[in-house]
Formats: sequence, C-alpha cells, structure tokens
Amino acid sequence: MVAVYIVVTMIAYLLGSISFSVIISKKLAGFDVREKGSGNAGSTNVLRTVGKKAAALTLLCDILKGVVAVGVAWIASLIWKETSGALLVQLAAGAVVLGHTFPIYFGFKGGKGVATALGVLLICNWQIGLICLVFALVLMAVTRIVSLGSIMAAILYPVLTLFISQNYIVPGNYLIFSILLTVLVVYNHRTNLKRILEGKENKLSFHK
Repeated sequence: MVAVYIVVTMIAYLLGSISFSVIISKKLAGFDVREKGSGNAGSTNVLRTVGKKAAALTLLCDILKGVVAVGVAWIASLIWKETSGALLVQLAAGAVVLGHTFPIYFGFKGGKGVATALGVLLICNWQIGLICLVFALVLMAVTRIVSLGSIMAAILYPVLTLFISQNYIVPGNYLIFSILLTVLVVYNHRTNLKRILEGKENKLSFHK
C-alpha cells in the first residue's frame, strides 16, 4: 500500500507544478509573468501585469489544482480501502501546494501557493475553506493588501481545525497538516511580511 501513497503524492506534485500564471501570461501577453512586476508566479502579479481576465483564469486554474489533487487522493482511498484516506488527502494536499511553489516544469520557481491552498481547503472541508476565504476577502477589501489577507487566513486555518470537526471529505486529524501548510504559506510571504511591517507593501487599486 506504500506505493499508493507515493503515486498519489507524485501525481499531486506534478499537477501542482503546472504553473498556469506562466502559461497564461505567455499565451495572452507574450511574456513570462515571473519577469514582470513582483516576479511572483501568481494571480495577483498576473492582474498587475496582464489584466483582469488573465488573472481570473489563473486564479480559477490554481484553485482547481488543489481540488483535483485532493479529489484524486479521495478516489484512491475509496479504491484501496486498506489505506488511510485522511493521510492520502493530506499528502496530496501538501504535495500540490509544494508543486505550485516549486514547479519541476518551470525551474522550481513558482508562486506562493495561496490559490492552490484555497482549493485544498475548500475540498478538504468546505466550511473551513469558506470561512478562510471570506476572512481573507474582508481583510483585502479593508486594507487593499492581498498578502495580508492571505497570511492571516493561513494563520486562521489551524485555529479553525481545533473547533470544526465536521464536513471533512475524509474524517481525521488535520491539525499538524494545517500548521505545516500555514508555515509554508507564511514562509512564501516572508518578503511581503517584511514590507507590511515597514509599511511599504503594494496595495491594490479597485478603480483600475
């Protein structure tokens, strides 16, 4: 059964490694988004450098990566009933976010994993996913700082796992996984966090 865990994890990582921001920016604008703006391979940088439609498409695709990866793990747990469904889901969830952050197809230079992590949260537990999403959107609307909403929503995730035990795609203990995912997302935002503390972080303009 070890092979099932390995295969599911590899599928999730390879799926996560598909950098839609790079693909879409090259297709629609003729350049690699990592060479423009903040240099990040994410939907926010696509928004700033390519446009709204490209950013929306990137965001949707990155979210779907997380959903599909966890879905594959869930299906595998149903086929191979001897496996731990919760462990399969968590391995796939972590691997798809790692793939997005360190994509093997794009020189291991990827995005910060927020959209893909959102997809993971929404399918792992739709209730927790929606709470984190609304919390992030409210913070972003108030502060106009995307990174702040992302960081704080990531920190909220493990707190919610302590109080919400229902609506999981596969029941299990997700606390350790949630802490590791939070650490990864916050680490990926370390330069943003520094700029936030210095009052220098870029803000979105909703009028553009």
